[in-house]
Amino acid sequence: MKKVITLLGFLLFYFSAWSNEVEKAEEAVYYDVVIIGGGTSGISAGIQSARMGIKTLIVEQYDWLGGMLTSAGVSAFDGNYKLKGGFWSEFRDSLNSYYGGEGALKTGWVSNVLFEPSVGNKIFKQIAGKEKNLNIWYRSLPVTYQKLEDNSCEIKINKNGKTRKIHSKVIIDATELGDVAKKLGVRYDVGMDSRLITGESIAPLEENDIIQDLTYVMILKEYDKDMTIAKPQGYNPALFYCSTTNDKCISPKEKNRLWSPEKMITYGKLPNKKYMINWPIEGNDYYLNLVDMNPNQREEALKKAKNISLSFLYYIQTELGYNKLALADDEFPTEDKLPFIPYYRESRRIEGLVRFTVNHVTNPYDQKQKLYRTSIGVGDYPVDHHHCRYSGWAELPDFHFYPVPSYGLPLGVMIPKDVKGLIVAEKSISVTNIVNGSTRLQPVVLQIGQAAGILAALAVKESKDISEISVREVQKMILNAGGYLMPYLDLPATHQHFKALQRIGVTGIIKGIGVNKGWENQTWFRADSLISVQELALGLKDVYPGMMFEQGFEQGVKSNVTISSLCKLLSKIITDVSPYDIEKNIKEEWNKLGLMSFDNKREITRLECAIIIDKFIDPFNNVDVDIYGKFINRVK
Repeated sequence: MKKVITLLGFLLFYFSAWSNEVEKAEEAVYYDVVIIGGGTSGISAGIQSARMGIKTLIVEQYDWLGGMLTSAGVSAFDGNYKLKGGFWSEFRDSLNSYYGGEGALKTGWVSNVLFEPSVGNKIFKQIAGKEKNLNIWYRSLPVTYQKLEDNSCEIKINKNGKTRKIHSKVIIDATELGDVAKKLGVRYDVGMDSRLITGESIAPLEENDIIQDLTYVMILKEYDKDMTIAKPQGYNPALFYCSTTNDKCISPKEKNRLWSPEKMITYGKLPNKKYMINWPIEGNDYYLNLVDMNPNQREEALKKAKNISLSFLYYIQTELGYNKLALADDEFPTEDKLPFIPYYRESRRIEGLVRFTVNHVTNPYDQKQKLYRTSIGVGDYPVDHHHCRYSGWAELPDFHFYPVPSYGLPLGVMIPKDVKGLIVAEKSISVTNIVNGSTRLQPVVLQIGQAAGILAALAVKESKDISEISVREVQKMILNAGGYLMPYLDLPATHQHFKALQRIGVTGIIKGIGVNKGWENQTWFRADSLISVQELALGLKDVYPGMMFEQGFEQGVKSNVTISSLCKLLSKIITDVSPYDIEKNIKEEWNKLGLMSFDNKREITRLECAIIIDKFIDPFNNVDVDIYGKFINRVK
């Protein structure tokens, strides 16, 4: 009897312990910020959030980090070569260190920064591994989302085949196609917008669901033997005759962009004698709109995209004679040696608090919404759309390299309407189809992620909804992280006056000028130029409408600003201090500010004006803006 009782007691204890373990397994794990997707924006968001002391989780489907830069094989940065700041700068410096300097990255002609995808993944993991507040779940996919009363979210995650439950205060959608936004009920657009809605003259008259081609990128390397692959199913060499100069090319879709086979191969030449094949001219681009397909449908549809890439490889080997080039066996740990995912150029575009159009890019100061005042990142790449493989055109639209000036990307594009606790990053932000042709590029998406991480962290720290976070607070953190707000080329991010120039730039008191020079899109503060009293007075009055001028002042003053005239302008804002005392204070601080040649009668530069205004009235911190760029909390 005693043995039976002992055995029964043991069984009761065992089942009680087992029951507790099951209960523990079902208990939610709590994170402040959960990022779905460890891609280009996801990894930068996660690192930034963790650095701000926030308990952060990245949920990533595969074993790699970096998304389009690594998992999709697009290991070449487009744009922002001279706008080196924030996490974009940190990653680029890490590449330079790995390969031995800037020159080692200029291996191909499509970009100044090229690298092996596996190296990019390695660097992302090394940087992430140093962050104690960051956890990463690989081989994990979200299954369900349930919004709670406090606007936090309960998410069930399939992690290595087991279901885990987590709670998060803030979610960042860093997926390739905006899948989280859809699950949580965010309204969105897919395809081209109507010019009647966006006001963009180059947009089509009627909207449609046509998106950009996607690409299964190939990383090739040279072997010492014939590596010709088996002929892919349905192979048709005529699909590729116009990919390069070729007598068989009869009617090229892109008549002005035919290059030699060698130029095509070396387009994406990588370090260590590898070649990124991401060829847009009747090469391995493929038209496929799978945005609203389910996962099984996507997987099946993508087999055709893979087949196109392998067909192009077979064409390269057999028709162009590069039979020793084949898929690298030391890049992707996949069975077919292709990337984990295709390069998605376009996804859902959410309905955000603001919508960024090409008009905001080309004429930032003339729009009703002054979105440049809310900028959280910069881009300088032209509008570049890939539509070569879509067969429904009567005539192929010419969207590639549409000239625009460089621009500042507004904060509100990441914040969806009507859904709280969610930030949307990657390529699903609230921009038009036209603008997506520039904001989709890698340096911009890294900055989107970093800003998303800052926004999420501030929302957690301040116990506020995302939409309630101060624009200026986000911008301040971006500057502290070495990032850009405005795309001015005058000063690098390391310059002592960079922040002052950036802060005054986003107030609009002193405005920059955008220009397009060939392939290069630029914006200049014109730091070394002079500025008229009239221009500066109008800029100040825009921020401080209570400034009182003598009759005819705004229209009549054409002379350039001197220290003396600047002090008179500032005295109309600092009304309890005389121009004489302001000048005295400026003189005392002049050398400390890193300025030279104090002379109250000397005409001073736009940069000198910006430094003085930033120091003595500090409009960036003292006059806030809302998400639409409207000034708030200012002196009337």
